[in-house]
Amino acid sequence: MEDAPAETVLRLAAISGSLRRASANTGLIRAAAEICKESIPGMQVDHVDISGLPLLNTDLEVDGGFPPAVEAFRAKVRAADCFLFASPEYNYSISGPLKNALDWGSRPPNCWGDRAAAILSASGGSGGSRSQYHIRQVGVFLDIHFINKPEIFTKAHVAPKKFDDDGNLIDPETKEMLRKMLLSLQALALRLQGKPVNSAQGNGESMLPFIS
Repeated sequence: MEDAPAETVLRLAAISGSLRRASANTGLIRAAAEICKESIPGMQVDHVDISGLPLLNTDLEVDGGFPPAVEAFRAKVRAADCFLFASPEYNYSISGPLKNALDWGSRPPNCWGDRAAAILSASGGSGGSRSQYHIRQVGVFLDIHFINKPEIFTKAHVAPKKFDDDGNLIDPETKEMLRKMLLSLQALALRLQGKPVNSAQGNGESMLPFIS
């Protein structure tokens, strides 16, 4: 009897647009890592810390190279099979740290292109919806393929309480939505790589991912 084919393990680079210690958005990334470990085989979450990146300045590019922190960041982006962006909304738009990271990764050669991605956010009254749509606009130029559903706009300060004092996600409904988002992202990433998608990933969650 032939051996079963090895399961594809996708590397998911997860980036928080907030640098605050008890950030709810970073808490969403921790929750994603826990969910993958517990219930989504074949998906490995790598939290990519962007706090050490300098502000984008092309004067820092010398002889075609980048500062060490930028080189390390770009290597992690290149190694990823897909991306998860968790970002607050700052003044109706993308947070400064996340935009800076997107820009550094886009410096030639673009590190983001032709990979699947998902966006979620924890913020004030809008739940971060406007920041998400701006991230999508940036992603068009970067050739990132976003899943369209489910959408997660977490109103962090509206009852019931979504996060504890350390920024950890404690809301079961949001956790379930995040699980469905990760399955949708996994399915799209596998499709982009031309690999098979099982029923739980592709159509067992009531919605199929679309490329935007």
